[in-house]
Amino acid sequence: MQSRLAIPVEEIGFRYSRSSGPGGQHAQKTETRVEALFDVDASETLSEAQKTRLRRRVGPVVRAVAQDERSRTRNRELALDRLAAAIRAGLRVERKRRATKPTAAARHRRLEEKKRRGTTKRLRQAPDDD
Repeated sequence: MQSRLAIPVEEIGFRYSRSSGPGGQHAQKTETRVEALFDVDASETLSEAQKTRLRRRVGPVVRAVAQDERSRTRNRELALDRLAAAIRAGLRVERKRRATKPTAAARHRRLEEKKRRGTTKRLRQAPDDD
């Protein structure tokens, strides 16, 4: 069952700064780098169990940065996508592995292969001079 979780934009904080790297005057004058911050403890959307899981896996603040594009709007979208992916990964519940035994056919195949390898190795040996 796949449940959907919608976090309101009001719970996400944004910080804008100048991008690093090349770009000339545009990059040096405009604040296009976007950092999206999500405070896990302050969220009213997440349940306590989700908060605990997210805190344990990602930390008390989930952070995503985007400075790929020249546009602040596009970087904001990228940061939100990355933030959503980080939250999704942090909330994913991994199923426990159930111990299984090899099937009878698998055991048979394994033993047959061992016999075949043993025969091959035996044939490689020098003959005994008794």
